[in-house]
Amino acid sequence: MSIISRIITAVYPLQMKLSKITGMGIRILENKENLIAPESFYTLNAILNNGEKVSFEKYKNKKVLIVNLASQCGFTPQYEELEKLFKQNKNLEILGFPANNFGSQEPGTDEEIGQFCKINFGVTFPIFKKDDVKGSAKQPVYEWLTKKGKNGWNDLVPQWNFYKYLIDENGNLEKVFSSAVSPLDINV
Repeated sequence: MSIISRIITAVYPLQMKLSKITGMGIRILENKENLIAPESFYTLNAILNNGEKVSFEKYKNKKVLIVNLASQCGFTPQYEELEKLFKQNKNLEILGFPANNFGSQEPGTDEEIGQFCKINFGVTFPIFKKDDVKGSAKQPVYEWLTKKGKNGWNDLVPQWNFYKYLIDENGNLEKVFSSAVSPLDINV
């Protein structure tokens, strides 16, 4: 682990504790009206970091937590929390989407990102190809997550790395969690 990674890992618990105490940075949006997505989540697909295409049809009847990732971010220790959540919940799929959209905090190649996740955090949940999660070139999964006309209610794009989007068992966007919300505080 690099010196930067060690510093980030050491500071992370304090950062999260301050967020819990002050509420600073914590934002949770909910689909309180249980709106149905106009476009089916299950028609989406994405490319894993090994080049394999994955149809989201395979996630029917499961909850799915989608997270934009970065290896040099203050929230990078959430990889460990995401892996723990993934192992604790058999009815939950976690899908990681590396992006370099915030502070250039994910400069690595797909292969480097995969190795970083595996070696430093023991990640076993799927990691997809590095791509944009905001802006005019954002990839189709994030187009669905951040367009009310597609998901039914949410237009909020990620504000930083480690934004989390929870999809229910029927393929509807249920909640959006800001970076400062620990994956272990998400009730699935």
